[in-house]
Amino acid sequence: MLIPALFFVLMFAALAALLWSGFELFREQEDPLADRLEELHTHAMATAVRTSRRRGGGMLNNVLYLISLAPGGEGWLHDTERELAQAGVRRRQALALYAIFQIAFFLSLVGAMAFLQRNNELTARLGGMVSALLLGWLLPQQVLHHLVRRYRRKLQDALPDTVDLLGIVLGTGLALDQSMLRVSEEMEYIYPELAGEFSTVVMQVKAGQERAKAFQQLVRRTGIEDIKSLAAMIVQSERFGTSLSQALKVYADSLRTRRRLRAETAVAKAGIKMLFPIVLFILPALFVITLVPGVLTVLHDLRSGIGPPR
Repeated sequence: MLIPALFFVLMFAALAALLWSGFELFREQEDPLADRLEELHTHAMATAVRTSRRRGGGMLNNVLYLISLAPGGEGWLHDTERELAQAGVRRRQALALYAIFQIAFFLSLVGAMAFLQRNNELTARLGGMVSALLLGWLLPQQVLHHLVRRYRRKLQDALPDTVDLLGIVLGTGLALDQSMLRVSEEMEYIYPELAGEFSTVVMQVKAGQERAKAFQQLVRRTGIEDIKSLAAMIVQSERFGTSLSQALKVYADSLRTRRRLRAETAVAKAGIKMLFPIVLFILPALFVITLVPGVLTVLHDLRSGIGPPR
């Protein structure tokens, strides 16, 4: 009894994951990484060249090298590394650890399904293996996509207050790098994600990198349109010598307006989202509480017989 129930749950989860992946694939999404960034600094643009991975440098690098030898492995590693960076995970070993985890999860789920379905018919085994393959491949990726969306949402929520504070600090007469470093120190415990991004940009500029290139890499790491607009504003203000503090105050007001509109949109969608839990969980319990006593009373009367007792 346990094995058919587990098989049914896995098949349902595989079907749900497949439908969700198809919905995410065909849904229109913003792709800031594909937008034109040449306007920031034309001569600073450099085409990213994928270097072939080499053996050596430890066990983790050897694992990445073996994965890159598989057909499509290098492209998968490149896309996964970019998504890990967009999720705020930038440790050197993060890509190798994630790849090992996904492969181990995939193999363990397929092996467990093969063990559970060893005595079933061919069609049941085939369905179980397909569901295990889909779940083993899609679940880690969906978790990573969720981490990317959560990190972007935190950055977007932190952007209005941080930009406003940056404009105030710039108005005191500090330079841009010193202002960004000061803002990152002040916002470290309130908005650590955006504070870390700002400090990374400042460290890159101090290391000798052009400011336009550093902001370009910030846009590539985050993939947020508002940060792209902020980077373009800062680079153009530095290029043409215009006042940046006043522009940042106006931009912070527009960001607050967008944040309020997003909150109003989320509140408007809450009623629709609550409809399905109400129908699935609350209404059945309500029907049981209200109808079962009456049904039990009717059954008791029918068992006793119709008419006055003798």
